[in-house]
Amino acid sequence: MRFIKASRSLLFALISGLCAQGALAESALPAISQEALASQLQVGDLVFIRVSALPFREVAATTGSWTNHVGIVVATDGGEPVVAESTFPLSKRGGLARFIARSEDGRVEISRLNSPLSAEQQNALVAAAEKRIGVFYDTGFDLHSRRQFCSRYVHEVVQEATGVQVGQVQTFGNMLAQNPDTKLNFWRLWYFGRIPWERETVTPASVLKSAQLHAVFDGYVTAATPAA
Repeated sequence: MRFIKASRSLLFALISGLCAQGALAESALPAISQEALASQLQVGDLVFIRVSALPFREVAATTGSWTNHVGIVVATDGGEPVVAESTFPLSKRGGLARFIARSEDGRVEISRLNSPLSAEQQNALVAAAEKRIGVFYDTGFDLHSRRQFCSRYVHEVVQEATGVQVGQVQTFGNMLAQNPDTKLNFWRLWYFGRIPWERETVTPASVLKSAQLHAVFDGYVTAATPAA
């Protein structure tokens, strides 16, 4: 009995230590002001955040990633960078501050294509993003529907402008096979009892992991300094 109690105590201590290490690693991420981050951005940069709404949290859990939403920078020459995104109900563009304000705890990752964009590619990227503005959001996450969702949006914009594919196209079946511990109750409810296993999609997590991208910043963004 003493051995069992001692073993349980040791196991509890080990788990507590691992959890503490995980929390420490998370809190050890750098912080940056909105102004400093904005000054580093370029057209074509991808901006990853974590939205707190339940469906987005389930996307993150299913893909084993902290992020569940992504937009793309389409202008840096105004008062603040402009981010284009596919969101509910329509794809749109807006300021960086409002975009990252939706992220839990201000967590943000900025990723950039490994090969710098030429002026021609930047113009093509802006045009590709613009022609997809005002498209309804696809709650079915179907890569081949007439609607859009965030990772499909940036996947298609980048590919059209540069020929580079960011994100892995995969079926729901393949995606869930890679994450066998995924709890399917939410997705059965989301798809009215019939998960479309053969449907092709692309996820924010797979875009983030693309070998064609490198991280420019990964950490927390502090609020902008109020104007005097």
